[in-house]
This record gives sequence, structure tokens and C-alpha cells, in this order.
Amino acid sequence: MTTIKLSTHIKAPILTVFDLSRDISEHEASTKNSREKAIAGVTSGKISLGETVTWRAKHFGFYLTHTSLITAFESPTYFVDEMTKGVFKSLHHEHIFKEADGVTEMIDIFKYEVPYSIFGKLFNYFILKSYLTKFLFERNKHIKQKAEFLALKD
Repeated sequence: MTTIKLSTHIKAPILTVFDLSRDISEHEASTKNSREKAIAGVTSGKISLGETVTWRAKHFGFYLTHTSLITAFESPTYFVDEMTKGVFKSLHHEHIFKEADGVTEMIDIFKYEVPYSIFGKLFNYFILKSYLTKFLFERNKHIKQKAEFLALKD
């Protein structure tokens, strides 16, 4: 299993960051490079406990689908999405939020297993882990920019 851990500090209230992180439209806006689109389950608004979303996106030249279920949810500090269908052997994404002195720390713990035995492991080592880290970083950058913009308006 591979683990990617990212921490992003955002000058915005915890609830703003939490809600942006589970907003379908914001996810689509933050993943324009892969053309991610919600095609089933929750396709707009904010996803919550027990709900699913199926994404269609273009990665490595192929259109892929991925269905996630929200398996844990404690507003505004924590939620988990887990793959129920998709190209990974398994995928578990923890979203953790902590607030101190007007700054929200958004923590991603992204764990996944690749299929295809040694070929999958080599692809993961040389390409996939870096690609997914950049993907999460770009998504977090979008959330940070949007949350800080909204905080300035208030």
C-alpha cells in the first residue's frame, strides 16, 4: 500500500474549508486538467455520509471511472472517501481539518493499492505516486485560493 500525506494551511474558517472539500462543483473546478465530471450518485452540492459519487476523468490518455463512498463524516473536522469501483485495488482517502488562530490545516492521507502485480508496482514507483501527489496538491491549491477569497469577502 502506498500512502501520500499532504498538509495545506489555509487562512479561512474550518467550516468553509471543510465544505469546499466535499463540494462536487469545486472538485470538478479543481481537476480541470483531467476533465473530472460527476456522472452518478451525488453530482452537485456537498457530499455527506453514506453517499456515493462516480467520477469520469481522463488520466494517461484514457477515460476512467471511479466510484467513492463517504464512509466516515464528522463535520467540520473529518471525512473519509473510499473507492467502491475503479482501477485501483483499493483506495482510502482521509480528509482531516484542524483550526488554530484563524488558520485551518487541511490534511490529506491518501492510501491506495495498485493492481497488476509487479507491473503495477513499477508504474506506481516511477509515475503514479508522483502524478497523484501533484493531482492532490493542485486540488488543495484550488481549495486554498477559493477559501481565502471567501474569507476576505466576509
